[in-house]
Amino acid sequence: MHDFSSKDGFFADCFAIEMNMDVSFSDYITAFYSTRIFKVERLILRIAVSAQSTDQEARQLGLGETNQFAIWRVAKRAENQLLMETKGRTKSWFMIEDLGHKGTPKTRLLFGSIVTPLNNSGSGKPKMGGLFSALTGVHTLYSKALLKATCSRLPAPG
Repeated sequence: MHDFSSKDGFFADCFAIEMNMDVSFSDYITAFYSTRIFKVERLILRIAVSAQSTDQEARQLGLGETNQFAIWRVAKRAENQLLMETKGRTKSWFMIEDLGHKGTPKTRLLFGSIVTPLNNSGSGKPKMGGLFSALTGVHTLYSKALLKATCSRLPAPG
């Protein structure tokens, strides 16, 4: 994620929440893309751009069995991180960190977004555009709601 946050004109954010349990990366991705709130986004994408997606496909993405989900494709994958991108200007980043200590399970879930700027033909400098600026607050609320909803979808420990 830091690769993008320092680039001129790029927007990058990151939200985190800690869970007092062990969370596998595949469970995190499955839960995120299977929340009720994200299913609304999936429905909108299905209607607007015929992008089909299922909970099973979310599970396959989390397990590394597919590199595509709805309008996103895997840009980079590591054991505990995933960077998804669209054909447009946006990327989604997921990461888990094991914070457990001395037999006490704890996991940090991180979720972030990256938006690449438009090229300003007048000045040559990158810019985000008025619509992006107007929607930043809504995006922040939505991102936090998604992360919170993800926690409630995770399997119970043990």
